[in-house]
Amino acid sequence: MASEPNPRPAASAADANLLERRMTAWVGKSLKIQGHIVSEEDLTIDGDVEGTIVVGDHTLTVGPGATVKADLTARTITVDGTVIGKVRAHERLVLGATGSVIGEIVAARLRMADGAVVEGPVDTAGARPRPE
Repeated sequence: MASEPNPRPAASAADANLLERRMTAWVGKSLKIQGHIVSEEDLTIDGDVEGTIVVGDHTLTVGPGATVKADLTARTITVDGTVIGKVRAHERLVLGATGSVIGEIVAARLRMADGAVVEGPVDTAGARPRPE
């Protein structure tokens, strides 16, 4: 009787995190970036960034503890850290309980958890497509 090959072991949490990072761009906690970032895929920021960040039709996530002094543009933006600058979300902006935005917000939809902080004007009509 032929022996069956050993089944693959279940993926660990570390493997899952590595797989997630391969599917999205990631700025780690120990990184500090100054300049213009353009990504053609989802982007997660856990470090410090100064400049501009454009991810077009993708998702941008600012993790807890991250500090971003930049203008942001993306389809969906989630903020759990600190953002200082203009935030433009074509579809949705989600502010977590530890998130804060100091600057102008332009988003088609805004979801804000208890504890989130916004300092600046909020425009929920500016990001919506205009009727033809």
